[in-house]
Order: sequence, then structure tokens, then C-alpha cells
Amino acid sequence: MTQRTRVKICGITDFGQGLAAARAGADAIGLVFWQGTPRRVSPELAAAIAAGMPPFVSRVGLFVDPDPAQVDAVLAAVAIDTLQFHGAETPEFCRSFGRPYLKAIAVRPEDGEAGLLECASRYGDAAGLLFDAPPADGMPGGTGRTFDWGALSGGLSQRLARPVVLSGGLHPGNVGAAIRAVRPWAVDVSSGVEAAGPDGRPLKGIKDPLRIAAFIEEVRNADVRSA
Repeated sequence: MTQRTRVKICGITDFGQGLAAARAGADAIGLVFWQGTPRRVSPELAAAIAAGMPPFVSRVGLFVDPDPAQVDAVLAAVAIDTLQFHGAETPEFCRSFGRPYLKAIAVRPEDGEAGLLECASRYGDAAGLLFDAPPADGMPGGTGRTFDWGALSGGLSQRLARPVVLSGGLHPGNVGAAIRAVRPWAVDVSSGVEAAGPDGRPLKGIKDPLRIAAFIEEVRNADVRSA
């Protein structure tokens, strides 16, 4: 049976973008609450986006080393299904909110397979482990950079205790190859489906519905070819 790779479109900043993601077939949208990015949304805006999502589209709230009070305030205001932690949060912190959570793990060449397995083992109660490129230019994620997918190939992703979410520099042109290399449970994209500015660089926080649709189409094509 063909495994259907799930898709999360992260960094949604208005309702129209969220609806475009849902209509294209996204399984989840990501709402960013970290202050250091143009993709950040206020709890009030996030609440309006989340409330308008159609059924069966999960809403993920992304944080980077937050104060507990910040997470509590968002959960009180926004219909969040899953938390995503993208900093140095401990397992105890991640689980303290009583919600399913994803933990981001940066893939560095020097860590090797043993290092990845050791780090992943600390978050044994996570809903999933999100593997991303290392932080760059002060950004913990959403950098548009890839990492060596070979670090997760060779069956490593299947040996991890939790479902694997692949992130880091994915876009319509490379997501198919990434899925065939890693065979993740899900893929997570942000800058790779954003509109391009005059210089060709992504306009952070402005998603392009056509690129979202193209990305999800390539995911589905990769699923068929990997069957």
C-alpha cells in the first residue's frame, strides 16, 4: 500500500493563505509565534485564521524557546492542535502543556547517526520529530537551506521511535527527491512556497497559492513513484 506523505504549510500569515493551503490538500498549517521573523502572527490574527480552517486541517503553533506564559496565552486564545518547538526546549518543557508536540532537531554533519539517534531518544513522547537544517543568519528555521538527506536515509528514519517530519529548504523542485531519499511521515515547507520578490528571493510571510499547489502535487507524485 502506498504511504501518503502528509504536508504542512508553515508560516501562514493570513486567512487566504491558510485556505489556499487547505484547498490544495495540505494536512496542516503552521502559525509562527516567534518574534524574530516576518512570518510571525499575533494571537488575535492566529485565532481568526485557525477558526476559519475547514475540517481535518490541523493547526500547529510554532515557538522558539518561549516563556511558559507565552504558550499558555496562545493556547487560551487560539485553537491549536499541536505545538512545535524549534529551539533548545527540554523534553520536560515540551510535554508540560498537555498537548501533542513536534520537536525540531537540526541536522549537523558532525553529529552523525549516533548523535541524531541520541537527541531523538530524549523526545520519546513527541508526536513527531522534525528534522531541519541548522540555524543560519539568526533564524532557527525557515532559512531556505537544505541539509544532507543522506543523514536520514539508509533506514534511519524508520528506526527512529517517532514519525519523521522532513523540513529545510524544500520546494516544488526538490521535494520529490527528498521523499524518495528519506521516506518521511510528513514534509514541512515555508520559504519554498512563498512568493518571489523582484530579486527572486522569497517574500517572507507571503505564500503563493500556485507554489503551494505545485509543491503538494510533487509530493503526491513522489508517493506514487515510491510505491
